[in-house]
Amino acid sequence: MGTYSNDAINQLKALIDQVEEPLKRTYQTVHQGYQAETLARFLKAREWNVTKAHKMLVDCLNWRVQNEIDNILTKPIVPTDLYRAVRDSHLIGMSGYSREGLPVFVHGVGLSTYDKASVNYYVQSHIQINEYRDRVVLPTASKKYGRPITTGVKVLDMTGLKLSALNQIKMLTIISTIDDLNYPERTHTYYIVNAPYVFSACWKVVKPLLQERTRRKIQVLSGNGRDELLKIMDFASLPHFCKREGSGSSRHSEYANDRCFSLDHPFHQQLYNYIKQKSSESEPSQPIKQGSFHINMPEPAAEGTEIAKTIESQMHKFEKGNGISGSLDRLKINDNSDHRTRHCP
Repeated sequence: MGTYSNDAINQLKALIDQVEEPLKRTYQTVHQGYQAETLARFLKAREWNVTKAHKMLVDCLNWRVQNEIDNILTKPIVPTDLYRAVRDSHLIGMSGYSREGLPVFVHGVGLSTYDKASVNYYVQSHIQINEYRDRVVLPTASKKYGRPITTGVKVLDMTGLKLSALNQIKMLTIISTIDDLNYPERTHTYYIVNAPYVFSACWKVVKPLLQERTRRKIQVLSGNGRDELLKIMDFASLPHFCKREGSGSSRHSEYANDRCFSLDHPFHQQLYNYIKQKSSESEPSQPIKQGSFHINMPEPAAEGTEIAKTIESQMHKFEKGNGISGSLDRLKINDNSDHRTRHCP
């Protein structure tokens, strides 16, 4: 980091050092001992404007306190069949690590349906994955590699993308907005694979709407991206949908048992067992309570709304023009916009 960056970090640190409990306690959960790197993430999200970054971070800390985010890893989604249904309809997971030690997170954008549970369960699950990443995965990787590892890479599988995905934009926008506001700059690079033609057409009209910082992070790979991804990770860390040679998803291939989205995958087993263990430690004499963990949902900013409307407009053009259907997931390509807050119905 340059002198300008260090000065901004020091200024923001001086401001954040003034916060009192309970914000101070949740801030410790956020930075996990990597305070400079955490402050830099919020500064990057606000173009190194200290005043705006300070507001963003304080708003994040207040959101965490108001919604008891520090306790969310003690709230397992039960029964297990319900959690399995969430996992089977919100396709997200972790396949391994890059050669630089960055965790590789994966998202089945085109085949996620979000239709097996309420919005609150999907949001709860998503935040739990974020918190497990930030409190367990990244600190463990940092210790292993002897340096701060505060970001990961994401591989977005567009297999199955179709016009019906427009019905999911509200859900995707909620999740994206939560990430933008409260988990900024956690992704080093987004790799988009198995992109149908309609994605390319949408990408042309959406790309100019994105901030330059965001555009630089996105790489649209040919086919399933196998050859390109093998340049940054070993074969064992490839997502299952990238392991076949050539194009196409390996959803029904010989790697089906290695599906990183499944609750049976080691990452999800470790995560779910961790949450259940933390639950029993926090309330050892109490049975695990059923019911979702309700979160106050942020409302998307004008920028996010514009992108969603652009996607919808472009997709309807395809539908009317030649019957080709599809949709572009804005979940992870619109970073760190300003938002307002509302309560999710």
